[in-house]
Amino acid sequence: MKPISDKLRDFTGQNIYIGMDVHHKSWKVHIYSDEFELKSFSQDADVEQLYNYLHKNYKNANYQIAYEAGFCGFWIQRSFAAKGINCKVIHPADVPTSNKEQLRKTDKVDSKKIAKGLKNGDLNCIHIPDIELELDRQLLRTRERLIKDATRYKNRIKALLKLHGIEIPDINNKGTWTKKFVEWLQKISFQTDSGTRSMQLYLAEFLFLDNQKKQVGADILRLSRSIRYRDNVSLLVTIPSIALLTAMILLTEIGDIRRFKGLDELCSYCGIVPNCHSSGETEHTGSLSKRGNAIIKRVLIECAWVAVRKDPALLLYYKQQLSHMKGQKAIIKVTRKLLSRIRYVLINQQPYINGVIS
Repeated sequence: MKPISDKLRDFTGQNIYIGMDVHHKSWKVHIYSDEFELKSFSQDADVEQLYNYLHKNYKNANYQIAYEAGFCGFWIQRSFAAKGINCKVIHPADVPTSNKEQLRKTDKVDSKKIAKGLKNGDLNCIHIPDIELELDRQLLRTRERLIKDATRYKNRIKALLKLHGIEIPDINNKGTWTKKFVEWLQKISFQTDSGTRSMQLYLAEFLFLDNQKKQVGADILRLSRSIRYRDNVSLLVTIPSIALLTAMILLTEIGDIRRFKGLDELCSYCGIVPNCHSSGETEHTGSLSKRGNAIIKRVLIECAWVAVRKDPALLLYYKQQLSHMKGQKAIIKVTRKLLSRIRYVLINQQPYINGVIS
C-alpha cells in the first residue's frame, strides 16, 4: 500500500492549468485546478525547474501551460512539448482582461489571468512554426534590419555634410549611392582630423552593412532554390509584381497557407482587415487593424501598387473602386485581390495567368 502522502499527491486524471508571465531572468507562475486556485510563485527562467516542481507537487496530472508571445519566441513551448506537456503561446491582446486588471497590472495579475483563461477555455494559441521555417524567416528579417541600419548611416552622412555646408554633387541627384558617389565621399576632408575621422567611420559602417546585405541576398537566393521553397517560388513569381525576394518573404512568414480556413482568415493574419465599430444603426469602418503580420502587410501593399501597373484585371478593379473611395482605400481592396491570387496559386499549385483568377 502506498503511503497516504503519496496518495494525496497523485493527481491522475486531474487538470492543472499553469499561467506564466515570462521575463529574461524570472517567471511568475500561477496554478489553477478545475476547482481551486492553487499556487502563485516566482522562479528562475528555467523549464527544468518548473517541470520538476509540477511532477513533485502535482504528480501524474494533465498539465496545460500558457504564456504570452514576446521576446522569448517559441523555445519555451518547444522545451515543454519535448517533455510531453501541452504548452500554448498566446497573443497578448487575446487574454481576457477586466478593467480592474488593466488598472492594476502586475506580473502576478498577468500570470493569474492567463491561468484563468486557460482553465475557462478562453485562450486561442497562435501558430507555432517549425524550427527550420522560423530560422529561414529570421534570415529574411535580418536582411530587412541590415537595410534599415544602412539607411541610418546614409542619413547620418548626409546630415554631417549639411552641418558643414558641403553640397552633394549631381552624381547623387537621384539619391542612389553609386560607386562614384562613394569615391567622392572617401575624398572629403574636414578642417580637423576629428571631422574627417567621423566621416570615415560613418562611411566604413555603411559599406560594411551594404556588403552584409549583398551577402544575405546571395544566401536568400540559395535558400529559394532549396527543395522546400523552389516550386512555390516558381509559382509565385508568375504573379505580376511578385519577385523572388517577395516570394521568399511570403513563404517564410506565412508558412503552410492551407492552415487558414479561407481568405478572410488569411487576410486577418496579414493585417488586411479594417477596424470596425457598429452600434444600432450606426456603423463605422476605420483604418487597417494594427493586428496581423506587419511585414507581410507592408510587402503586399507595395506589391499591389506595382500590380495595378502590370495586371490589366487589377488595374480595372482599382479604377472601379476609385469611383466611390480614395486611392489609399482602393489599393487595400486590390491588396486583398492580390492575396487571393497568391492563395489560389499556392493551394492549387498552378501558375498564374492574367485574367484567369478573379
